[in-house]
Amino acid sequence: MRKLFHLLPGHLQDRIRAFVRSFPVTADPTSTWEHRMDGVVPGTESPTHNPLEAFFDARTTGRGIWKWRHYFEIYHRHFSRFAGREVHVLEIGVYSGGSLEMWKHYFGPQAKIYGVDIEPACKAYEDEQVKIFIGDQASPEFWQAFKREVPTLDIIIDDGGHEPHQQITTLEEMFPHLRAGGIYVCEDVTIRGNAFAAYIGQLTDHLNAYDWKADEENSERRLIAHPTSFQATVNSIHLYPFVAVLERAHNRVDLVAPKHGTQWQPFLS
Repeated sequence: MRKLFHLLPGHLQDRIRAFVRSFPVTADPTSTWEHRMDGVVPGTESPTHNPLEAFFDARTTGRGIWKWRHYFEIYHRHFSRFAGREVHVLEIGVYSGGSLEMWKHYFGPQAKIYGVDIEPACKAYEDEQVKIFIGDQASPEFWQAFKREVPTLDIIIDDGGHEPHQQITTLEEMFPHLRAGGIYVCEDVTIRGNAFAAYIGQLTDHLNAYDWKADEENSERRLIAHPTSFQATVNSIHLYPFVAVLERAHNRVDLVAPKHGTQWQPFLS
């Protein structure tokens, strides 16, 4: 990301630095990210129930779960529509197995959970609802073999090695294996200048590709843009502290801007 930053003209670099410095620093704990995300929807004062966070808070013994607390609101925001349905979920980075139990509890008995870890001991977490694969997430060959055994997925959570080269390879190999409307989450994208963050920044730029024409024959005088294959596949990219979320498009994307109304300023008519 720093390489991309230094490609910007100097005056834009100065403006970005000034913008970042403009946010007030406060010692008020009620203004922290953790407080805002801890079961509270931004802009409201009413706490919302988050079953994932409740499961985590109730975990005082048993298989370990280790998460940044603000992740639970991100998960619930993007995953809630899958709860209680038949859903295929991949978690990369099994560690002590507690999060596998969390996903089973959250998504319900119809969910099929797949785990990937480089540590063979994680095979012990397999059960009737969970299948574990042992391999290196930085290996395209591993993912090719994985995809031959596993149907297309609804959700992918990369909580694996956290190294940019691992995250990039996994995204390139596995995002195409998502179903329409699927969700891809990459966790622990940390440290300014992170190469995976720079990679995601470049992907985000491709959402703005603009090949358009004016439909002057139509009464709405529409602008029509022809979506690229990327725009037709990637519905959105969301960035949070330490987390990137990519959503696969549900349906065909139509990029159309109609004009409605009868009164227009002459300089834009």
